[in-house]
Amino acid sequence: MQKEKVLIVKVGYSETLDGEIGMITSLGDVLRSTVLLHLYKHAHVTWLVDEKAFPLLRGNPFIQRILPYDLTSILQLQSERFDTVINLEKVPGLCAFSDTINAWRRYGFRFDPENGIALVYDGSQHVLEICMDPEYKKKTKKYWEEILFEIVGAKWQGESSILGYKPKSSLVHDIGFNYDVGKKWPNKAWPMEYWKELENLIGSKYTISWQQGLKNIEEYFEWINSCRIFVTNDSLGLHIACALNKRIVALFGPTLASEIYVPNSIKLVPKSDYNCIPCLIPKCIQGKSCMNYIEPKMVYDAIECSINDR
Repeated sequence: MQKEKVLIVKVGYSETLDGEIGMITSLGDVLRSTVLLHLYKHAHVTWLVDEKAFPLLRGNPFIQRILPYDLTSILQLQSERFDTVINLEKVPGLCAFSDTINAWRRYGFRFDPENGIALVYDGSQHVLEICMDPEYKKKTKKYWEEILFEIVGAKWQGESSILGYKPKSSLVHDIGFNYDVGKKWPNKAWPMEYWKELENLIGSKYTISWQQGLKNIEEYFEWINSCRIFVTNDSLGLHIACALNKRIVALFGPTLASEIYVPNSIKLVPKSDYNCIPCLIPKCIQGKSCMNYIEPKMVYDAIECSINDR
């Protein structure tokens, strides 16, 4: 019997459930989208992705072909036939390309030829509302994965993302400090002076390792896997740690903590009277970022709780 042929278009240029579109590849959004592969374990899956995100998919047992987003791949895919196309990109050009693929079923975003913008296929209108209306997004109170499953007409049951790379490192550090947030959302960063204060609070009680692998993603995988407790901002590292089933202390401010499904975690949010939290924007409009209101002692207590919860 011939396998169902599925094409997933998730390049990384747009956040699936956020209105922002740019040319900085969202590696975390690509990794999180792999949760859909639980639905297509017995299918022949092709994934179109930006070259920078390729290592996140390489070795994934449920992806038969990973194609880089370039002219050659586009021409090839336009000459093939698929049973199902899932387009998770809101970039209008990618929507227009996705619409040209010969397929029986289509999910996700489509192109509006009248206005030159991204729309959604029938049954997913609420997804566009989540993307374009921050207040509606806050009220939705659903996990990101739950909404992603709804896009393809399925019910999410707690599945997590799937990392293809299998780290070889063993546990060597008690605590990992994942301090970098990348260029796309600088507003997510916990102040460096707080990281140093947390290090002083911990002292010699536990071994600490500061973030490694900033220039080599496979080294980054190995470092995350080597940490017993992972302290992190809302970033790619959080999603990798989740895929590796690590114990996590996650720090949220401008982004929606309730949207992120992270088992084995403690989530911390600012203790502040700001009425803009979460603001869902990359740069802070306040004189003092809300992340300053997650005090190091709060994080230390969460680490102790996570270590003692065995």
